[in-house]
Amino acid sequence: MDVSASFSSVSNDDEQKPHVLAVDDSLVDRKIVEKLLKTFSCKVTTAESGMRALEYLGLRDDQDNTLNSNGSKVSMIITDYCMPGMTGYELLKKVKESSMLKEVPVVIMSSENIPTRINKCLKEGAEMFMLKPLKQSDMNKLRGQLMKC
Repeated sequence: MDVSASFSSVSNDDEQKPHVLAVDDSLVDRKIVEKLLKTFSCKVTTAESGMRALEYLGLRDDQDNTLNSNGSKVSMIITDYCMPGMTGYELLKKVKESSMLKEVPVVIMSSENIPTRINKCLKEGAEMFMLKPLKQSDMNKLRGQLMKC
């Protein structure tokens, strides 16, 4: 049996699914987002911090400026706003400053409904701002966007 052909087939299936990077410092919240997104047949990668997300995307300051293969395949990023080390807003800014990733939609989520924070994120280029805890109805709002990916 040709192992590489089998691997390639699995990879092709994943490439046809929207790939979402879910970033949250809470394991429970990451699992909720992952479960909700998988109802739309999304491939989901999770990261526990903004720095880990940047690393996955190939955007860390200490990495060379070439985008890694992971970042080029991400269809959407969903990130928590309040995280230690780097906020979701700071992650949003880094993504939007990247010439390779600036078109990737970024959704910010937070348990705090602070209008100035929401407006700041939307002004910086966030696709939408959702309040936690996320529900299936929140994911339904993203469905159109995910299907475009």
